Amino acid sequence: MSYKIVVDSCCELPEELKKDPHFEIVPLGIEVGDYRIWDDENFNQKEFLEKVASCPECPKSSCPSPERYMNAYRTEAEHVYVVTLSANLSGSYNSAALGRNLYLETYGEKDICVLDSCSASCGETQLALLARELEEQGLPFETVVVKLEEFRSRMLTYFVLDNLETLRKNGRLTGVKALVASTLNIKPVMVGTRDGRIEQAGQGIGIKKALQKMADAVVKNVTEPEKRTLMITHCNNAARAENLRKLITDRIRVKDVLIMDTAGISSMYANDGGVIVTI
Repeated sequence: MSYKIVVDSCCELPEELKKDPHFEIVPLGIEVGDYRIWDDENFNQKEFLEKVASCPECPKSSCPSPERYMNAYRTEAEHVYVVTLSANLSGSYNSAALGRNLYLETYGEKDICVLDSCSASCGETQLALLARELEEQGLPFETVVVKLEEFRSRMLTYFVLDNLETLRKNGRLTGVKALVASTLNIKPVMVGTRDGRIEQAGQGIGIKKALQKMADAVVKNVTEPEKRTLMITHCNNAARAENLRKLITDRIRVKDVLIMDTAGISSMYANDGGVIVTI
C-alpha cells in the first residue's frame, strides 16, 4: 500500500526526509512584532533568534488552516498519517482534524489518521518515523494506527530551557503551579505529560545540573530502551545536546540516536539554548 506522512512544522525531520515524497510538512506561521514568516524551508534560525532578542513583544504562532491540511491529503497515497503538536499547546490538531472532515466531504472515503502527538518537536518525529517503519513492514492501516497510539502512550518528552518566558506568556504553562526565579540560576526540568500538558519534573542549579536531572529522569522511566530511538533537538546548542546524549547513553543502551536542530516553532518555544529529548 502507498502511504504519506503529513506533519506540522513543529516536527523536526532529518534533512534526507524533507525531500522524501512520503513526507510533507505543513508550516505554521510565526510573528515577532512586525516580523511575520512561515515556518518552512526558508526559516533562518539565526535571524529569528536575533529578532526575538531585540523585540519587547513575545513571539506568537498561528496554526495552519483546515484547507491547507486538506490539500496535503490530496494525494494518490492510499494511507495518510498526520502528526501534529499537542492539542493542548496548539490549534494545529483541530485544523488537521477539520481538514480531514473537509476532505472526506469533498472527495469521498480515504484512510486518514490524524494523530495528536501529545508532544512537540522530536516527539512528533518519533511518531512520524514509526509510521514510516510500520508502513514499510506492510502492516494494515488499522494496525499501524493502533501501534502509533500505543507508542504515544509510552513516549516520554522532557525539556530544559534557559528561558521559559515564551511558553509562560503564551499560556502554555498553566499546569505549572510555581517556577523559581531565574535570577537564582535554577533551571526547571519540564515534562510533557501523556495527555499533552506541561508539568515541572524537577530542577537543577545551573544548566549542567538540570541536564543531569533530565538524563536521570529518562534513564529511570524508560522501558526497553534497547528497542527505542533516543531523539534530541536543540536550539542553537549542539554541544549541549551532545552532552545530554552522553549522559543518557553512558547508562542505557538504545537502538539509535538522532540529534537535530530546531526549526521555527520549536525555536520559538525552546528559545536560544533549549534542549528537548524524547524516547
